[in-house]
Amino acid sequence: MSSYRHKARTIALQALYEVDSSARPADTVVERMLATAGLSEETAAFVRELVSGTVVNMDKIDGSIHVYAPAWPLEQIAMIDRNILRLAIYEILFDNKVPVKVAVSEAVELAKTFGSDSSPKFVNGVLGSVSTLASR
Repeated sequence: MSSYRHKARTIALQALYEVDSSARPADTVVERMLATAGLSEETAAFVRELVSGTVVNMDKIDGSIHVYAPAWPLEQIAMIDRNILRLAIYEILFDNKVPVKVAVSEAVELAKTFGSDSSPKFVNGVLGSVSTLASR
């Protein structure tokens, strides 16, 4: 796993979390975070791509969460887990630039870092369903 891409995903997740919790515009949040992150332009561009792609496809992504985690209404999923799933589903279903296993692995790592004790298993389970059904 590339450390700069992991750092980019971490910042993208933090931005998505803030957007979800505050309803601030995504581009404003991202640019404020990038201003102090000290990232290369390539990494900053990756953060922007992840956040904007996730936000643009949010309705479809949330629909996927509804389909692949039917026992969990979106608003009942912990906010951090919901945004980890959104980011990973964007990469799996819409971006297609990294192997599915990489997107899932990165999401599980983010869940270990930022989520509860049950987050990694939950995220892995939902994304396992997404990746299985998405590859058909």
